[in-house]
Amino acid sequence: MILLLSDLHLGRGTADQSRAAEQDVLDLLRAHEAEIVDDGGMLVLNGDVFHEFIEYRHLVPKVGARLTGLLANWADRGAEIVYVVGNRDPWHIDFFESEIGVRVIPKSILLDAFGQRVFISHGDEHAYTHRLSLRFESIVRAPWAARLYRMMLPGDSGFALARWASRTFGTDGVPDPVVARDLSEAAHRQLESTDADVVVFGHSHGEALEVTPHGTYINLGYWYGARTFARLGADGPALYRWTDGAAHPLTLPPVAAPLPT
Repeated sequence: MILLLSDLHLGRGTADQSRAAEQDVLDLLRAHEAEIVDDGGMLVLNGDVFHEFIEYRHLVPKVGARLTGLLANWADRGAEIVYVVGNRDPWHIDFFESEIGVRVIPKSILLDAFGQRVFISHGDEHAYTHRLSLRFESIVRAPWAARLYRMMLPGDSGFALARWASRTFGTDGVPDPVVARDLSEAAHRQLESTDADVVVFGHSHGEALEVTPHGTYINLGYWYGARTFARLGADGPALYRWTDGAAHPLTLPPVAAPLPT
């Protein structure tokens, strides 16, 4: 079984809101511990795990310490954990890989699982409508931009600027239907033009499950705001919502074609 979730946005909102999102994800992971750690499953964190993330050579953000500790424990026990970075948390150096034991993926990954090819990406690079934002995010993701930022701004100043930019230019987290349409269309193109059987995105904050003649598109939704996630097994992908300490299946209307432009 592969457990997939994205857009935790740890550090967003108040300290209590962020801690609640972190506590719920800890409960979710512990509920799946046997399947992932003991039975050889996989955990995929598909971007924007942190609301702001800037790793310096000797400094990392202190938010999400309990989640990081659990991931380290799982990795020490042999669990396979993949972290596909998002638009808000691309600036990793080596902490998660060398210290925690998590495989960090800069853009996308193609997995073979249960007889299917699964393409996983956070999705921000496929949101074509907001082209100015897309160009800005491509710069932010560039390694030279991260190096320049770290050289110009020491730790606390760098984090302070990131938090200010997030509050000033960021969104309120409400699902964006335009971004959702872009990602749906991009997923359908990916399914039609490659050998992928399943395409997994996040980023839009709106969960989706679309079955097409070419394969299945799934959007993991918005953990911070809606506590949604997905599981992929022999029966294919399925969406869930974590409420009252349990996973509840989500049933969405089937979509067999890209949404109209």
